[in-house]
Amino acid sequence: MKKVFPDAQAALAGLLKDGMLIMAGGFGLCGIPETLILAIRESGVKDLTVVSNNAGIDGAGLGLLLETHQIRKMVSSYVGENKMFAEQYLAGELEIEFNPQGTLAERIRAGGAGIPAFFTKTGVGTLVAEGKELREFAGETYLMEQGLVADLAIVHAWKADREGNLVYRKTARNFNPVMATAGKVTVAEVEHLVEPGEIDPDQIHTPGIFVQRILRYPSYEKRIEQRTVRKRGS
Repeated sequence: MKKVFPDAQAALAGLLKDGMLIMAGGFGLCGIPETLILAIRESGVKDLTVVSNNAGIDGAGLGLLLETHQIRKMVSSYVGENKMFAEQYLAGELEIEFNPQGTLAERIRAGGAGIPAFFTKTGVGTLVAEGKELREFAGETYLMEQGLVADLAIVHAWKADREGNLVYRKTARNFNPVMATAGKVTVAEVEHLVEPGEIDPDQIHTPGIFVQRILRYPSYEKRIEQRTVRKRGS
């Protein structure tokens, strides 16, 4: 099966539908599948549930889908950089399911591993535990969290071969690897595309069996959300 597609629109053809659940990799603006997000925006698909560590910022990342009101619900752990997100939530236009960051990562990993649920101490005694099953183990209270599986996972990788084996670079190796395993279909945008055998097997982070479609995106822009510098010494 040929996995390489010429552009994001072709890579997503036949996959998008209203009301679907999409996982979007990245951390802040690092390692986000920006060209796939833009293609989703241009498709006009709506009522989306999006699982992502955060919601981008105004005008970038998932913020592009918030601008067009295509997202109905966010499953996230941090949304503090996006004013539009806050405005839509306070206006009752957007539903939020907050997760502690480690819990969110484990829910995604569990979904990809075929684990329907797990127990954790994180969130016990807080709003996070409301409506969830509690159980005691060795005298300690734990709450049950369910694994997450997406209709579609979109990820960004630094390098891939034509079989779909992926390598992530530095901080972009965040939510991308676990999301790649938890999508019923996974589409990866990559900066460098090479032939099978050119990647050292020990360097592969996501085996190609998890990836159904690939597009090359060499002009990926590495944005900085907040630039913090020290004052120059006198």
